[in-house]
Amino acid sequence: MIVEQQHFEVRDMRYTIRSANEEDAAALSQLRVKIDGETEHMDREAGEAFISVENFRILIQRDSEQERNLFLVAVADNRLIGFSRCEGIYLKRFAHKAEFGVCILKEYWGYGIGKELLRTSLAWADSAGITKMTLNVLETNKSAIRLYERFGFQIEGVLQNDKVLSDGRYYNTVVMGRFRG
Repeated sequence: MIVEQQHFEVRDMRYTIRSANEEDAAALSQLRVKIDGETEHMDREAGEAFISVENFRILIQRDSEQERNLFLVAVADNRLIGFSRCEGIYLKRFAHKAEFGVCILKEYWGYGIGKELLRTSLAWADSAGITKMTLNVLETNKSAIRLYERFGFQIEGVLQNDKVLSDGRYYNTVVMGRFRG
């Protein structure tokens, strides 16, 4: 699905949120690897589950055409600085749901970019008749958990000892959902 472009300014930093297009594929391929290497909040380490430029083009095209998918990018200083995806489920018993994920370059944390990507995604979901949004977040990512709770997400469960981080310790994944029936 495609949504209307939006512009924001926070503390003298201007950024745009818009639907991804196929010309973004190369930048997205590089951006995803960089973000994965900046934090352990993500599921992957840098380079794991690599998505090529061509595969990003296919993903963007599919998400643009599917009414239950949404692929957004955040742009500042004429470069991609983050993205989010909502992927709908097409099985009839789960067709009311979509899963949300977001990635922002670390140097751009604190500007509300994740918040606006989430807000845009939720507005799209509500207009598309998607009544449940789900997401997973690492237990140590307290700021993300607080943000999700402010937008009506609730903790639905915890996956115990779900991830092993660089310190060799196990961490839990928090499963969250927002239901609007």
